[in-house]
This record gives sequence, structure tokens and C-alpha cells, in this order.
Amino acid sequence: MKNKMRSGITTGASAAAAAQAAVIMLFNKHEITTAKVINPQGREIIVPIKSVAICGDYAEAVVVKDGGDDPDTTNGLEIVVSVQKAANGIEITAGTGVGVVTKPGLQVPVGEFAINPVPRQMIADAVRAYLPEGGGVRVQVSVPGGVAAARRTLNPKLGIEGGISILGTTGIVEPMSEEAFKSSLVPQISMAMAYGFTTICLTPGRLGEGWATERLGIQSEAVVQMSNFAGFMLRSCVEMGIKKVLLIGHHSKLTKIAAGCFHTHNKVSDARLETLAAFAGLLGAQPPVIRNILESTTSEGALEILRENELMEVLPLIAARASERAIEHVFGELFVGTVMFAMNGEVLAADENSKAIGREMNWKI
Repeated sequence: MKNKMRSGITTGASAAAAAQAAVIMLFNKHEITTAKVINPQGREIIVPIKSVAICGDYAEAVVVKDGGDDPDTTNGLEIVVSVQKAANGIEITAGTGVGVVTKPGLQVPVGEFAINPVPRQMIADAVRAYLPEGGGVRVQVSVPGGVAAARRTLNPKLGIEGGISILGTTGIVEPMSEEAFKSSLVPQISMAMAYGFTTICLTPGRLGEGWATERLGIQSEAVVQMSNFAGFMLRSCVEMGIKKVLLIGHHSKLTKIAAGCFHTHNKVSDARLETLAAFAGLLGAQPPVIRNILESTTSEGALEILRENELMEVLPLIAARASERAIEHVFGELFVGTVMFAMNGEVLAADENSKAIGREMNWKI
């Protein structure tokens, strides 16, 4: 029987727990080894405290971020919270390793530390009961390894500079949570809209983002990474009011969309070679060529077979088909175009829809 995967604790719940431990030490001189924080759904979360101490006129507590069995970039980071007495109220700020928001469109205003609203509320709730009547406290959240960890997240793309974000809407990290990952992509759309864009570019990852901005000259604020979640992000675009989408990426990923695969991870769907072979047959390829395409070990290898047999017109057909399938997927509520690249940055295909969108976006093709 497969063992159940272990849940983890968000950075927000970790910070709330450390804040609680530090406040109890500061005002009551009592060291706790676990903290109890309540998430917005009313669930009690027990969080281990690594250390807590009085340091002059403030107290400091450390929680080690535990991502459970989720492959979390922040797993193992120390969340360090220091608290200092204040005249009244609860002030929440940040130090080293917590990023600062530099672009509009996120839950936190430009210029403020990237501590999202729910974690802020959880921190305040976690310490309020331990303050003396009429007393206040200044809470500072730091993440010593946050600068390096942030480079492996979407923060640079989102305009969060100098560290990680303090996140979480439930306090719990569900292991291997695809939903959480998908939700983390959506703020890019909000950011694009904050810059006034109702036409955006969706791309699977950083390679496509580079091709969009450097090769095509599209403004970086209009380029949104969708990872493997093409269908989810197309639907999110509709829900948020985007009108036109330009799909840009490596031909292998976008060929899957042409085949109607809207989750493009190879463990979920992979119809690349079959699609290339089918369209090659449509253009008159003979059975030995079709067989060679089907027996290719990579889509780049299949591409070379198309070149050798003067079948490169397959790619514009597939690009147009990808646009059609994307439009069908959202019931015609988006106008979609597709641009396909080779790994070396060569533009393999740009359908008529993409050219119309590209002219509006002043691209370089």
C-alpha cells in the first residue's frame, strides 16, 4: 500500500509560529518548543520551534520551513522572526531575504515587503493574545537564505526583488500540489493587466520568455509563463478579461496543444511524434518517412526528418491547428495565435492569427 504523503507548513504559517514564540519569550520570559497558529479556515496548525531567545531589547525565534513531501524551493530555510515592544498595535515588517514588490498587479502594493495579506493576518492573530493590555509589538520577518532561494522561483519575473515571498492562504502545503503551483502562475496575468495589457503572450517557460522578449521584442510585462498548464492558463485569461493570447514556445510543447493536449507534461500527455507524422502524411509523406518520424527519440530528431524530406510546411499547419484547438478550448472567448521555435531560436512557424496579434504588439517579425 502506498504511504500517504506528508503535508508541510507554508512560509506564512512558519512566520506566524516564530512570531508567537518570540512574543511569548519577550513578554512572559517563557520558551516554547511548539507554537499553535490558526489558519483562516479555523484549523489549528502545530509548528515546531527550532530556537527562541532574548537578544537585548528584543526576542528572536527560528522556525525551519518544512515543505513536507512537496518539492518546495523554500523547504529547509530558516524563517527568523524578531519582535520588539512598541507603543501599541502590531507592526509587521521584514528584513534580509524577504523580497520587495517592485511591479504592480500583486496582492501587495509596490514598495512593500512581499508578505501577503493572509500571512500578515495569521502573524497578527498568532501574537495578539500574548500581548499585555494596551501593549504593542514590532514584528520583523527575515529569511537568511531567501535571496538565493528566490532565484529558483517566479519572483524575479513578478518583480519581487531581494528575496522570497511570505505566502500561504491555508498555512498548509499539500504535497505535490499541482493546484498550488497553477495558482502561483496566475498573478503574472494580474501583473500584465496592471500594465494595461489585454493581449498577452503565454509561454511554457524561460526559453519561450527569452524568445518572446529578445527575438520578437515583446514587452516583458506582457509575457506570462504557463509551465505545463496551457488549458488552465487559457481559462484563467478568459476569467480575468484577457482578449487575445499569443502562444510562443518550443515546437514540441505547442505541437501537443495542436493535438488537444492542454496539460503538456510528458507524464500526462505526449502526442508530438504522432501529430508530426499525421501532418507529414497530410502533405504527402510516404510510409517510410512517417515511420521514421514515429520512431524518432526526440521531437528535434523528427524535425530534422521533416527538413531532409522538404516537409517543413508541416509546422505552419500545426501552429494554426494549435491556435484553433486553444480557441475551441475556451469556447471562442479568446483570439489565439501561435509561434513555434526550434531550440536554437529559429522561428519555425507563425500562423496568420499570430501575425495579426504580433502587429498589434509591434513585434520584430
